[in-house]
Amino acid sequence: MHYIDEGDGEPFLFVHGNPTWSFYWRELIREFASQHRCVALDHIGMGLSDKPPRYNYCLTQHIDNLVTFVEQLDLRNITLVAHDWGGAIGCGAAIRIPDRFKRFVLLNTAIFPPPFIPKRIQLTRIPVLGSIALRGFNLFSRAANSMATNRKGGLPKIIRQGLVAPYDHWRNRIGVYRFVMDIPTRSNQETWRRLEQIEQDMSQFVDQPTLLIWGMRDWCFQPLCMERIKIILPHAKCVPIEDAGHYVVEDATATVIRAIHDDLDDLK
Repeated sequence: MHYIDEGDGEPFLFVHGNPTWSFYWRELIREFASQHRCVALDHIGMGLSDKPPRYNYCLTQHIDNLVTFVEQLDLRNITLVAHDWGGAIGCGAAIRIPDRFKRFVLLNTAIFPPPFIPKRIQLTRIPVLGSIALRGFNLFSRAANSMATNRKGGLPKIIRQGLVAPYDHWRNRIGVYRFVMDIPTRSNQETWRRLEQIEQDMSQFVDQPTLLIWGMRDWCFQPLCMERIKIILPHAKCVPIEDAGHYVVEDATATVIRAIHDDLDDLK
């Protein structure tokens, strides 16, 4: 498992989703490493981590990996900063080892079974066709560079290149594909049950500082997801960003950084 580990102080643990990797957090790490230990991992199958062709690519396994990762680095008083699937993975680890987590910063994510699956993602799950599209043509990662942003003119070329750089071959796109296939649609699926458990057990953090930063132009993790997390964690502070999409850190970097700084100041 590849990871970045920069700075000193109470740790910020950055947990990415699909189809990003630790590169997504680069500007936040640059900003906060002067005062915090900033740790950002790449899930197995993603980023610069190993991408074994035969592996149990599922939410439960990613949570198990993160718990082991946190314990081996002996991270304590963690501020979890999580996006997309990273919210479920990070919070899934937090309910397993709650004494190590101090605070939560969640961005365009979900910690409950999906209330819906957008049609454009449903298409990528069609047997054979989905595999050819995602692994053969890298359509999920490439499409995200335009569909996940609300930036006028899209993301700069250098950032687009960085986001897709690890996914340069069929064999290196296994994690992206398996994340999509792990989206549950029925209550009898393991990942559905795991998400239900996370939603229920996160109530133990009801009094922990929680910041929800949301790109309101996200067609996948829509604002209703933020509102549902707010039901689970009613004391959470919400920062909606009206002109940002799913890649909220890319669309509104300065606003995200300022929101985290303001929240840190409020806790002093």
